[in-house]
Amino acid sequence: MDAFYVSVELLKRPDLVGKPVIVGGLGGRSVVLSASYEARRYGVRSAMPMAVARRQCPQATVLEPHQEVYRSFSRKLMEIFESITPQVEQLSVDEAFLDISGSMRRLGAPREIGELIRERVAAEMGMTASVGIAATKFVAKIASTRCKPNGLLLVPKEQTVDFLHTLDVSALWGVGAKTREVLARVGIATVADVANTPPSVLRRLLGAVGDHVYELSWGRDARQVTPVRKEKSIGAEETFARDVSDDEVLRTELLRLAHRSAVRLRAAGLQCRAVSLKLRYTDFTTLTRSRTLTEPVDSAQMIYEAARGLLTALGKRPQSVRLIGLRAEQLEPAQGAAMQLTLDGREDNWRATEDALDRINRRFGEMGVVPARLIAPARPRTPDGGEASPAGGAGA
Repeated sequence: MDAFYVSVELLKRPDLVGKPVIVGGLGGRSVVLSASYEARRYGVRSAMPMAVARRQCPQATVLEPHQEVYRSFSRKLMEIFESITPQVEQLSVDEAFLDISGSMRRLGAPREIGELIRERVAAEMGMTASVGIAATKFVAKIASTRCKPNGLLLVPKEQTVDFLHTLDVSALWGVGAKTREVLARVGIATVADVANTPPSVLRRLLGAVGDHVYELSWGRDARQVTPVRKEKSIGAEETFARDVSDDEVLRTELLRLAHRSAVRLRAAGLQCRAVSLKLRYTDFTTLTRSRTLTEPVDSAQMIYEAARGLLTALGKRPQSVRLIGLRAEQLEPAQGAAMQLTLDGREDNWRATEDALDRINRRFGEMGVVPARLIAPARPRTPDGGEASPAGGAGA
């Protein structure tokens, strides 16, 4: 999809079409989630600190993200893809590989199928998509990037090598900034340069990655479209606007992250057998700790209690915390999974309560009903009935 988050937001704000738009938070450590192509002309990019983006494009309108809305549009997009072919490998909320080899008798040649996808996305979702078509996943991905926005690029199999050899070496998967610097020092700047370098030289420069980039430089990519990708973990993390040393604030944020993770677990029909905690300190030092559970769970309260135990076990921390994260790991299907309940039925009670929350929030909006602890306290009122400015922290 083309600037997916922005495209979704513009459906509600058509007055901003054709103008610089950025989706992301406004906090001091917020980053850009998505930028319109008008904003990208000023150098704004995804994952860029919001403060930098606003300096580079001060005239841009910044819109807050709505993740549940994006997930809804993502589900619709995948439904369109799956009506074309069951061979769909979803990469993210707005991107997937489709193996259309079994659909051509029904729907036509590859270019016709690509145009059909773009037409349906425009008609049914009100936004644009860019489609790359090739004999391999790697080349199809490059083609989709090079025809953005709102384009289609087909690379015939017999023209694959010619197409690749016109590109900068950074187009190869596995060639990041550091690898590019290593190659540049020996005069390798393009994919064609890689293809004409002996594999032994590439191995000496890059190690095992050398063979990988050499194969890609000749268009060789044996990976098939894999429709079902088993999630290895589900989690969430939060970067604080100000570094935090208060244990109570950290525990409250862990509870929030546990609920976000547990909702996703239950929606996917999964349970976890392990929980991990991630902390990043003021100096960016990062540590992780994990705990294996006695039984698989999908309850936020059970996940939270495990994560809280990991936090407590760390003892006195050397610095304030910049980021906290939680992940549910060792996932397995929830159906048919037996759980040994405590005598007081605590796990069962929490699970039933959270099931009820899921039903309410699906009907009335994400996180419409939350544990009382996650509701920020109301600001005190002044004598004239107005809200007093808080001394610190966030108010409701």
